[in-house]
This record gives sequence, structure tokens and C-alpha cells, in this order.
Amino acid sequence: MSDITTQNPYTNKVIDTYQKFSDAKVKNVLKTAKQTFNTWKLESIDARAKLLDKVANTLHQNIEKYSLLITNEMGKPISESRAEIEKCMFLCDFYRENAEDLLADEIIKTEATESFISYDPLGTKLAVMPWNYPFWQVMRFAIPTLTAGNTALLKHASNVSGCALIIEDIFIKSGYPKGCFQTLLVDHNQIESIIEDESIKAVSLTGSEKAGKNIAEIAGKHLKKTVLELGGNNSCIVLNDANLDKYLDVMVKARMQNTGQSCIAAKRFIVVESIYEEFVERFTTHVKELKSGDPLDNDTTIGVLAREDLADILEEQIEQSVTSGAKVFFGNFRNKAYYQPTVLVNVKPGMPAFDEETFGPVAAIIKAKNNDEAYEMASNSRFGLGTMVFTEDIDSAIKNISKIEDGAYFINEMVKSDPRLPFGGTKASGYGRELSREGIMEFVNKKTVYINK
Repeated sequence: MSDITTQNPYTNKVIDTYQKFSDAKVKNVLKTAKQTFNTWKLESIDARAKLLDKVANTLHQNIEKYSLLITNEMGKPISESRAEIEKCMFLCDFYRENAEDLLADEIIKTEATESFISYDPLGTKLAVMPWNYPFWQVMRFAIPTLTAGNTALLKHASNVSGCALIIEDIFIKSGYPKGCFQTLLVDHNQIESIIEDESIKAVSLTGSEKAGKNIAEIAGKHLKKTVLELGGNNSCIVLNDANLDKYLDVMVKARMQNTGQSCIAAKRFIVVESIYEEFVERFTTHVKELKSGDPLDNDTTIGVLAREDLADILEEQIEQSVTSGAKVFFGNFRNKAYYQPTVLVNVKPGMPAFDEETFGPVAAIIKAKNNDEAYEMASNSRFGLGTMVFTEDIDSAIKNISKIEDGAYFINEMVKSDPRLPFGGTKASGYGRELSREGIMEFVNKKTVYINK
């Protein structure tokens, strides 16, 4: 069995090497998770939630250490790595303050003396997580999962294995019982046998559409619930009355944050033709002001892609789009894992830049004749993660909510995840929800209790 080697995508230097788990070690991890669940589920909600204070404190005390690890392993600017850790702290605070209310029995009036819904944990949950937000993606599944009384196993992306092990260490240092949260350093070909194990009761995956289908098929064979948060090619609809002075920075950030490596980033800018030329010029001016460079530099706003093969894919998508008639308005320089922020115009349906998820700092700008066509183009997608609309006519934007089938609809703001709000998609972007009340309810048994005295 080959080892896992992590590599800094900016310097190309090897960071560390890890030995993958044998099948026997995996079995022991599964056994430990099941045994721990039998006692962990009996802890009060308050006792479980109190540990979140310790998690948040551990994150706070080690923010520079953890941020450095994130940046070294996947290349995002250090300022964004710090923001990711801070967001994890906010997540802890939300569930610490609200867990008891979210998981409280729900009284239902019936003919019974007493009837209510009780929310019990299911057991051990497996999470298969991506590299683009190596702490946040894990914490947003782990915090509600553990607080609800489940135990958790993590199969993280191999290029952020250091983050995966540090996250396990955070839960241990914060006082969680041994076996509550464990990291699995395994091959993809070991995942099927893990899901098949009787101790695994549910699976959560954030990743590609292909990976989601594979996991759902395996879990479905064994009647195990899944939550899938997959790709997206979110639209940013810019109507003719959009306040560019106020919101243009937001729109650029919506595409370029995390060096464009975000499922909820604005991939397609659908702009009404009356302001199209102005938008292209002003948007590009802002893009040119972004600073590429060493991700460890506090002033850097564009880092590198997490791996060179990801830059290969992005480059091919752009080349195919240009061959089909799109034009490069700015950018399109590539050096190994670095990809220059790029603006494409003349983008139309049928091009990869319109139809597919482009995972990098590339903005596709599309011209719409009018507002109605802009909404039609936005809904013309296999994906359904989120749409953002920029306009001063809020009432009209509200009336068009039902035209968009996505899991999120943001007006005059970029699509983003928030612990207080449910997060997830439709169509090829997956199903189920994370965060908020809906997220913590995904992996509990909603038990009907009926009592006659």
C-alpha cells in the first residue's frame, strides 16, 4: 500500500508523508467508533454542546498554526485561511448556543395523554470531504453531527492529510471521548467496504458529481442515508439597475475568493446588454487589481490552485470555450499550479465555461437581452447550488425567486454558507442540507413517542 505525500502547490516542496491505514486498522477504527457511540449518545445535549467552547478556544489559540497548515497544503492566501478558522469558531458558537433548543422534543397535540417527536442520534457517520476548505468543510459536518450524539469518521482529500489529522487532534484536546471523531487515511478503493460496515449508519460527501454518484450508489445498496453537496456553476445575474459602485467588489470576490476554488462561487455572470460593456470593463479593472503571489504574504489575494492537474483541467475548459467562440478579454496565463485571474466574454450555452463547473479564477461573462432572458439563462444549468441577483428592484427579484430552482437565492450579496442558514443544492448539485436546524436534523432519528396514562 503506497504512502500519502502532501506537497506545497506554490513551492512544490514535499510537506510530509503519511502511511495509509491497513484494512485491519480501519476495522479497529470502526469498532472504536461504534463502542464510543454507545456511551456518547447517552450524554446530555448540554454536556455535548459545552465541549464546543473548548473546540472554539483551541481554534482561537492555534489560529496561526492551523492557517499556515491550510495554506501550505492547498495554496490559498493566508488571510483567507485565517478567515476559515474564524468561521469554524462562529460555527461552534452557533451550535453551543442553540443545540438544546434545536434538539428538544417537539410536543404534538393528539388524542394521547402526551405525544412528541424525539430526536435521537443514528450512530457513526462517515464524511468524505474535499480540499478546498480543509477545516470548514469538515467542521460544518462534524460539529452538528457530534453535538447530536453521533460519532464521526473522516476520509479527507489526501493532499490535506495534515489538516485531517490536526482536526482529529483538536477534538481530542477539547475533551471529546476517544473514538468520537477519527480520521481515516485510506484509499478510495477502501471506502466501499467502510460504508458496507454495519457500524456506519450514514454518509456525507462534499465533492464532485462523479464522486457523489459513486458514494450514493454504494450507500443505497445498504440502505444508508446520504447527504451530498456537489459541484455548481452558480449564476450572478446583473440587471440593468444594479448598483455597480456599491457591489462590484462583492461580485469580484464572489468569483475569485479561494482562488476561484469554491463550489458556490459565481461562475457565470449574466449581464443585461444595456450595461454589459460597462460591466465588462469595470469588472476587469477590479480583477486586474488582485494581487497574485506567495500565499503566505498577507497582501496576496490570489494564490495557486491546489494541484497542477486542476490547472490542466481549467486550461482545457478555457481552450474548448475559446475554440467554440468565447474570447479571452483578460488573463489566461498559466504557470504550473498558478492560473492568472481570467475574464472570458462571448460565452454561450454549449461551451464548458457556460455548462460546466470551472474550478479556478475564471469569470465567464454572458450577455442577456433583458431581465427575463437573464433569469432563463441562470436556470439553464444542470446544477442547482445557488444564484445571486444584483438589482435595485428588490420586489421584482423577490417575485422571481420561484424561477430559480437552486438551494440558495441571494439578492445583492454573494452566495455564502452561514451556520444559521441551511446550505445545500438541487439537481446535479446534490441533496440534503448542512448547517442550521436542517443540518443537525439530517442525521437523527425522528422518533414518534405516544403515551396514554
